[in-house]
Amino acid sequence: MRNSLRKAILVSLGVCLSLPFPAEALNFSGYYRLGVGGNTNGSTQSCFKLPGARSKYRLGNECELWSELTWDHDFVQLADGSTLSGLVMGGFYNPIGHMPKFKDSNEHGGGSSRVQQMFVEWKNAGVLNGGNFWVGRRYYKRNDIHMTDYYYWNQSATGFGFDEVPIGDLRYSYVFSRKDNKNQEPYINRHDFNVNGFKTNPGGEVQVGLSYLEKPDSEDAHSGWAVSMQHKQAGFLGGKFNTFALQYGEGPGTGLGYTGDPTLNRNNKTWRVVEYFDWQTTERFGGQFQFIYEKNINPDGAELRWMSTGIRPVYAFTEQFKLSGEVGHDQVMTSGGTRKLTKFTVAPTWSPGGMGFWARPEVRVFYTYATWNKAAQRAADPDTTLSDTGAFGSERHGGNFGLQVEYWWK
Repeated sequence: MRNSLRKAILVSLGVCLSLPFPAEALNFSGYYRLGVGGNTNGSTQSCFKLPGARSKYRLGNECELWSELTWDHDFVQLADGSTLSGLVMGGFYNPIGHMPKFKDSNEHGGGSSRVQQMFVEWKNAGVLNGGNFWVGRRYYKRNDIHMTDYYYWNQSATGFGFDEVPIGDLRYSYVFSRKDNKNQEPYINRHDFNVNGFKTNPGGEVQVGLSYLEKPDSEDAHSGWAVSMQHKQAGFLGGKFNTFALQYGEGPGTGLGYTGDPTLNRNNKTWRVVEYFDWQTTERFGGQFQFIYEKNINPDGAELRWMSTGIRPVYAFTEQFKLSGEVGHDQVMTSGGTRKLTKFTVAPTWSPGGMGFWARPEVRVFYTYATWNKAAQRAADPDTTLSDTGAFGSERHGGNFGLQVEYWWK
């Protein structure tokens, strides 16, 4: 499968490069975060994440180098005004403390490189009433919280889709996929339906979605489903959006934004509440807040409940100097006890891109301190940060420090 994909990528790139288009028409965009760091015990930076939590608070708590480089091009404009385009993105990962090879290796914990996206799209198609059609591997309808990089509703996949097809006042989307992440086994026929455009008030809109996962051809497998609904309010406190989401799933649908375990049946259920917002109440003062509560019902195992709340305020003292802070608390309640982790970060920041919360690039010097309880330590895998064989030994607190650069561009 991997060799076939590589051949397909090379053929597609060859076709793209052979087409007669001017060099300036090829768009280049990307993202990277790079850094170095250590911990207060004198070794490599060791990041803090609570066992059972779906995410961690990012500021001063990222132990990897990551970059996404993207090339896209509109190949041709058709007579009806529609456009044929293509996009290729590479993703490059390497953990801090390892040689930056950015490739698969035999080194434990080594880096990797992967084609994150490669798709073609027919945009503004007349036959679709101005909607779009795409096929390939694509980041699609990724709903995430920036401060934790948590994609609570994510329909990225390898497949094809009809995107934002307008019918009346609403916009409809459908995706068929077989695989939504590189670790998914087995492949599953997945159907995602979305409807956007339910207006609630000026600047407010509701989106609803249904995912149906067919039973795969594997032992002890089941079908499943999930439903999501979210409301976005633009211009909240001067920021981008206030977002409130409700999600529910059964069987493999308990993955909610992703394909879950196909061996789970309909008695396995998950529901989740998400609330987050940005603010930019003055030119100098902005930030982000999040709250998540999730409950997993498993009749054959331990029930798990996850709660996460955090805030990242940012204040600009000058046009290029900001002070960023972050406080995040995760709590996982299960039969083995309630696990707790609280993390604090302060980060003086040089921001040549401006004073706002979203202004980039940023160069940060950070100090992070975290504390956790015995239940969290017991649940941690051996040699991970929170375990008694990890970077801080039997202690249930520790700190990291370092330097990080983050930038995205279009």
